[in-house]
Amino acid sequence: MTAVLYPVAANPDEAFRTPRGRAAREREARALAGEAVAFVTEAVGPAYATREAALDALAGRIEDDRPGRSVQLAAEDRILALVEQVVPHGRKRSAPAPVQPTFESGRRWPSPPPAPETVWRAMISYWRVGLPPPRPESRDQARQARRKARGGVDQETLRAYTRQPLRAVKPQQPLDIGLFETRLPEAPHIVVPDE
Repeated sequence: MTAVLYPVAANPDEAFRTPRGRAAREREARALAGEAVAFVTEAVGPAYATREAALDALAGRIEDDRPGRSVQLAAEDRILALVEQVVPHGRKRSAPAPVQPTFESGRRWPSPPPAPETVWRAMISYWRVGLPPPRPESRDQARQARRKARGGVDQETLRAYTRQPLRAVKPQQPLDIGLFETRLPEAPHIVVPDE
């Protein structure tokens, strides 16, 4: 299977237009850049009102599945993806309040609120050059570290906790027998079904 050749660049616009090179693996990207790199996926270009407008604007750069306009890219060129995003507004929207059943006009629930306004954005995956060195990883689990920091943790630390791998609270003990199995009293090294 052919690997995707991701652009090596300092920002998403450079990755889209004039990358420094393309690499499938981190060591290849590091050799091209001459410094540390990190794999990121970021929005590039303007927002489009509809998916069709986005596909028309990015013709030849992104896979198109519309009838009559079908475009199939080579496996190594699949660096762009279209995503639908909610349009950000000035103030932060709070979660909708719980509603009570109405039981009116043969309907149990009231009409749902209108769907939020959305736009389509192109997301590019690339090797970003010159990222700051990663923050040292806390050896504590996120739950324990948050309890220790009585005033709470800052947003960057919380984001780092969500990106670290999950670790068990204590090492898992090896499974010796199943739920419906038992050891024979006269031969404890033999496991037999319980039923």
